[in-house]
Amino acid sequence: MPDRNQQFSTEQSDLLMQMLAARRDVRGNRFLADELDQSDIDKILKAALHAPSVGFSQPWEFVLVKDKQSRCTIAESFFEENEKALQQFRAGNYDAAKLEQYQALKLEGIVESPLNIAVFYNPKKGPVLGQTSMPEMGRYSVVCAVQNMWLMARSLNIGIGWVSILDPQKVKAALNAPQDRELVAYLCVGKVDKFYDQPELETLGWEERKAEQQVVLSEGY
Repeated sequence: MPDRNQQFSTEQSDLLMQMLAARRDVRGNRFLADELDQSDIDKILKAALHAPSVGFSQPWEFVLVKDKQSRCTIAESFFEENEKALQQFRAGNYDAAKLEQYQALKLEGIVESPLNIAVFYNPKKGPVLGQTSMPEMGRYSVVCAVQNMWLMARSLNIGIGWVSILDPQKVKAALNAPQDRELVAYLCVGKVDKFYDQPELETLGWEERKAEQQVVLSEGY
């Protein structure tokens, strides 16, 4: 019988904190071509299925994408959208060094990684407990599943990169997704040659890590 009031040790809590701190958004130049063990893929998906969801609605669906043509089609969307993003950065008066840094970043590993996972929100018909005042809670539930996948993957020494520079409609078309499904995340999954000690964008100085006192407030703003 499972322990219905399972307790964890300080050492286990500390280990979880290490995994949280070691999680990384992996870029395409870090992925290895090695195939993943099915048992590891199953663990990552099982972690997703144990995520919290509003009203226990479990509004997530996961499409495993290995087909080369499908991934090439989705990668084309990335390159199109990335060019649009670059134009926005140019229009935002970023200095030349920042623009050069952006262009040098390898922001996706759609083709390089052995597995892609498209994560969709499948909205439930009718009212959902806990979602009637904040309809976005369904989407947030899907994001919780993505975080679970990320952490389980890291515990298995597997990298995940979240690609958000995509046209959701083109991804849906490539995967023949029903019209009412909403793309929440497109993940590149695979073994890596290394995990950075710090997030890559922090290492490059793209942004600075915020201090706790900047974001934690007491009793209000």
